[in-house]
Amino acid sequence: MKLSKGFYESEISKAITQWEKEFLGRGSVSVKTDILRDMIIVNLQGILTPAEYTVCETKEGLLSIKKTRSELVESGIEELKNIILTITRVRVKSFHTDISSRTGERVMIFKLFCDLEKIFN
Repeated sequence: MKLSKGFYESEISKAITQWEKEFLGRGSVSVKTDILRDMIIVNLQGILTPAEYTVCETKEGLLSIKKTRSELVESGIEELKNIILTITRVRVKSFHTDISSRTGERVMIFKLFCDLEKIFN
């Protein structure tokens, strides 16, 4: 049986939510994953706490929260890469992430060594 693109996207979303809870201590409100060519794009909503939103009201606070949150995720990058490898059987070439202090959403982009989307077509 051939598994669908939607199945892989769902499994990645579930695994990253679990990683957030175990590694960061809390999960996002919602997670949506999209496989596009050689990229896996993960959109996480509801990342920031109410206190972090308050801190983000100043430029210094915003930069501090972005830096801290980025360092936290980067410190778990090997686990994140292993999640992708375990689910897709494809290694991650590079990882990119950013967080919006305005919307409280994080975007993660996993660049892969092959075009994963071709497998589903």
